[in-house]
Amino acid sequence: MQAYYATQFVLPLPPGHRFPMGKYRLLRDRLSAELPEIHLAQAEPASDGQLALVHAPHYIQAISDGSVDARILREIGFPWSEAMAERARRSVGATIAACRTALREGIAANIAGGTHHAYPDRGGGFCVFNDAAVAARLMQAEARRGMKVAIVDLDVHQGNGTAHIFRHDPSVFTLSMHGQKNFPFRKEPGDLDVDLPDGTGDEAYLHALDVALDELAHRFDPDLVIYLAGADPHEGDRLGRLKLTWDGLEARDRRVFDWAWQRGVPLAFAMAGGYGHRIEDTVQAQVNTFSAALAYARRWHNRAR
Repeated sequence: MQAYYATQFVLPLPPGHRFPMGKYRLLRDRLSAELPEIHLAQAEPASDGQLALVHAPHYIQAISDGSVDARILREIGFPWSEAMAERARRSVGATIAACRTALREGIAANIAGGTHHAYPDRGGGFCVFNDAAVAARLMQAEARRGMKVAIVDLDVHQGNGTAHIFRHDPSVFTLSMHGQKNFPFRKEPGDLDVDLPDGTGDEAYLHALDVALDELAHRFDPDLVIYLAGADPHEGDRLGRLKLTWDGLEARDRRVFDWAWQRGVPLAFAMAGGYGHRIEDTVQAQVNTFSAALAYARRWHNRAR
């Protein structure tokens, strides 16, 4: 299975900053050491033209040259730097590469990505550009026929930017299952939003996911799934509050992978959020997602033989 990374670009964050930048390198190192069937490749940066499929040219330029408004930087939560701008491009590039690979091989991944709070003309919530939205638009542009894309967002925070971008687009279905009282506090209506109370737990969460995936199947027939496999629903997450156990998170991932596999739909996934009290817990949740994905990568490989 192919996975793409941009871990060489580390943002110079101030001491005490709450974003766990180190998780990406820790994840890459563990995948390299423990799951040798995963082939790791450095992502190429998304071009201006690719980003402009979703984002306003003036915003792309402002991020590139550092002229971005201070208010937008506050909403993003990162100070501007050349590394910030380059990493944002490569995070999008990694999801683009994962989608292209998934369309050939069945399943592929971005070690980062899931930047679902970014709007066309601004970022927010540690998200600069919206990688899933750009990748979906590009896959549609590259397809020889009309392509329908389902974005299955299981980060604990609603994918407000993604929902806004595709609100009037019937070719992209946005499913977001998230904490009702969590950030963002003003939600954007998507195609299917599932609001969950604090302390939901495994059983209620998995039941809600089953219902949501059934409704997705009833309403939409995708040619590609982009899955945001956030680690933040875990009970050890500082921002999550949904209280899923390790077993619950793994069952969640397997349900999504199996949903796509049973329908023969290629799937690209990204890591999205994770803010564990212990960074090791966030990385473990993500390693578990990759381990589950490998089983489906083997199935795709055997199907192609």
